[in-house]
Amino acid sequence: MKKLLLFAISCALFVSSCDSFLDVKPTSQADAKSAVGTAADAQVIMNGIMRKMLGDGSYYGRNMFLYADAKGGDLCVGGRGRGYDNLFVFEHTTVSGTYSGFWSQIYHCLAQINNLITNIEIISDAGNGSGALNHLKAQALTARAICYYDLVRLYGKPYDMDKNALGVPLILEVLDASAQPPRATVGEVYSQIVADLNAAIPLFTKGQKDNGYINYYAGVSMQARVYLQMQNYSAALTAAEEVIDSKIYTLYANDGWVDSWSKQFQTESIFELIYLPIEGDLTRSSLGSMNIKTPSSYTNWDYFIASDAFLALLGEDPDDIRWGLMGIDEKSEKVNHVGEMVGLRKGCCYKYMGGLSCPGDGKSTSTAVNIKVIRLSEIYLIAAEAAFLSNNKEKAATYLQAIRQRAPNLDPATAANVTLEMIQNERSKELLNEGHRFFDMMRWNKSITYNDFWTMSPVTSRPETIDRTYYKTVLPIDVNEINANPTLKDQQNPGY
Repeated sequence: MKKLLLFAISCALFVSSCDSFLDVKPTSQADAKSAVGTAADAQVIMNGIMRKMLGDGSYYGRNMFLYADAKGGDLCVGGRGRGYDNLFVFEHTTVSGTYSGFWSQIYHCLAQINNLITNIEIISDAGNGSGALNHLKAQALTARAICYYDLVRLYGKPYDMDKNALGVPLILEVLDASAQPPRATVGEVYSQIVADLNAAIPLFTKGQKDNGYINYYAGVSMQARVYLQMQNYSAALTAAEEVIDSKIYTLYANDGWVDSWSKQFQTESIFELIYLPIEGDLTRSSLGSMNIKTPSSYTNWDYFIASDAFLALLGEDPDDIRWGLMGIDEKSEKVNHVGEMVGLRKGCCYKYMGGLSCPGDGKSTSTAVNIKVIRLSEIYLIAAEAAFLSNNKEKAATYLQAIRQRAPNLDPATAANVTLEMIQNERSKELLNEGHRFFDMMRWNKSITYNDFWTMSPVTSRPETIDRTYYKTVLPIDVNEINANPTLKDQQNPGY
C-alpha cells in the first residue's frame, strides 16, 4: 500500500489531459498543485481523470467489464492458455493472478480525484467559486463514488452478506507518502459512496448531457445502482425513475439497437468514456477483441464465447434483436466433449467492435470503441427489479417490457406474470459483455455453474459450481502491497 500511495500521490501532481477530451491529440502534463486556479484549469485535470478511468486495459478500458463477464456464467473460454482465462478459472493467489492493476489504477484515479476536490474547495473557500467549479466538483465526487463502488465489489463481500467484513482503504484527501491506511468495512465504504453521491448531485448543472463526462443523470443512475445493491429498493426506484422520466435519454428502437453500437453518444448512453485511437487503443488486446472470432485482423483468437446457458436463454426467441451482434464462434460444427457434432454456434459478441463487420464507432480504428459505463437499458431494468421487490408488479412489468420487447415473440410482461427471474434473465440478455453479470449473481446470492468442458483441460483451481461463500469470489490483495504496508498484514481476504 505504501508503494502504491507513493506512486499515486506523485502521479496526482502530473495528470494526463487533452486540450479537449474529445479532440484526438496527444496528451500533455500539468502540475495539479499550481495549475488549478480556475474552472478551465480544473477541467484540464478532469480530462485526465476521465482518461485515467479507462486505465488502458486495467480498468474500464477492458478488465473491469471482462472480470464481471468472464466470471458470471454467461461466458466461457474457448481454450486454455490464451490469456485472461485465469479470470474464468479463478487462478488467483497473492502472488499471481491478483489483477493488482485494479488496485493500483483505481487508487491512482482516486489520488487525482482527491487532489482536484481539494483544490476546488481551496478556490471556493477563498471566495472564487463558480457554477462551473461546482459542476466539476460534482463530477469528481461522483467519479470517487464509482471508483469505490468498483473497489468494494472487487475486494469486499456483497453488501447484504456481511457489512462488517473488510472492504478497502478509504482515502478522501491527499495523503502524506508515509500514510498506511487500513481497510474500512464494506458498510463504511458504501456509506461513503452514498455520501459522495448525495453531495455531488445538487452541485451538477442539471439538464445537459455532457458527452464523455459524468453528468447529473450519471450521478442519479449511480444512486440507483448503489441503492439496489444495498437493497434500498424504494430509493433505487426513485432514482431510476428520475432518469427515465427526465426524457433526456430514450431507449433504442428495435431496428436501431444493433446499429447503435457503431456510433458514439447515442440516445441511451448516460455515461460513456471515449477511447481515442492514439491514446490507449489496445488493438488485439481490446475489450472487443476478447470476444470475436479468428481469423481476423482484429484478434488472435476468440478468448471468451457465450456459454451454453446464455445461448439457450437468448434462443428463447430466434427473432430477438440482440442476435444481431452475435457471431459464429470457433466451436461451431465441431465435436463437443461428449462426441456430438455442434451446429452453428453464435457465441461471439461484437458489441465492442461496433457490429459483426467490425466497423468500430466512427473513429480511425475499430478496436477503440467507446466504453458505455451506464446505459438507459440498465436503468429500466433497475427500475423493474426495484419495483418488483417493492411489491409494485405493475411498474415492474412496465419497465421490464420496455426491454423485453426486444424479443418480439415472447409473451409480454404483465403484472400477472412478471417474476424476478424474468427480470434477471433480461439483464443477462441485454447487458452481455457490459460488466454486470458476476456482480449481479453475487448480490442475488445465486450459484454459478460454468461450461468447464470448453476449456479443453480439467479445471482444478475452482469448483464447477460456486456461490458467494467461495473465497475466490473476492480478489486477494497483492503481496507487494501487503509487504509495503504493515497495516494490511493481517487484513488479507480470507482463504488466500
